Amino acid sequence: MTLEWKGVMPAVTTKFTPEDQLDLHLFSKNIEAQLAAGVHGIILGGTLGEASTLSVEEKDILVRHTVKLSAGKVPVIINIAEQTTKGAVAAAHAAQQAGAQGLMMLPPMRYKATAAETMAYFLAVAGATDLPIMVYNNPVDYGIEVNLDMFETLLKSPQIQAVKESTRDTTNIIRLQNAFGDRLKILSGVDTLALESLLLGAQGWVAGLVCAFPQETVAIYALAKAGRLAEATKLYQWFMPLLELDINPQLVQNIKMAEVATGIGSEYVRLPRMPLSGAERERVSQIITHALSNRPSLPEYKSLL
Repeated sequence: MTLEWKGVMPAVTTKFTPEDQLDLHLFSKNIEAQLAAGVHGIILGGTLGEASTLSVEEKDILVRHTVKLSAGKVPVIINIAEQTTKGAVAAAHAAQQAGAQGLMMLPPMRYKATAAETMAYFLAVAGATDLPIMVYNNPVDYGIEVNLDMFETLLKSPQIQAVKESTRDTTNIIRLQNAFGDRLKILSGVDTLALESLLLGAQGWVAGLVCAFPQETVAIYALAKAGRLAEATKLYQWFMPLLELDINPQLVQNIKMAEVATGIGSEYVRLPRMPLSGAERERVSQIITHALSNRPSLPEYKSLL
């Protein structure tokens, strides 16, 4: 399968049982909802996927299971978030052997690498795999920015093809386009800036609230790309209070609460995370309840994809 870096790609949550095991039955239900809504790819093992808590074996199970579920309909991508270059290369090899069609990569974890170290890290993985790579550029949360000069070097590797743009600065989309044109595909990585990013020319959206609201997310993308901006904006306005749950330290708990409300998930998280409680739980619950009580009817959007 040729991986096209475009469209809506959910960074899916990992489902757990009350006994803290992978819940593949519920996970499958959510993936099936994503596929039915018309998503363009599935991303495993990101922040929302609680990647730092997953074992190597669990990641392998999730990749193989998702590849089987997707049955060639969409590419399966797994996030690489490792502390060492050796570990990142090993993770890429494991992903390819399990059937993944692409990688999303964060810079080295924990250690704040220099620009030279960061580029060497990405290029080592790119040189060790046949899989296409999307750089996850999120200096706000992870402390390292991949700037234009660094991309100039990284894009000498044909495996590095896309960026999950999460700098929170939409003008960076224009800078990247001016510098690299179509050579670098741009996907928005911030839910609350997704529509703006698409209108500025981003090819896709790595989404979070899509985990609970797949149809609404894909509809916004489809309407925006079709030039039906009034409809896209109206839907985006309804969605915004929910999308803001993604730019929060407890985004995993928030989005899992939303998945429960829409019937395609559970609240089980892996320690040290714990489900929300107290005033914050009430606040998030009210946002979700209000959104569901005003959930809009969607136009027929799949013909636009």
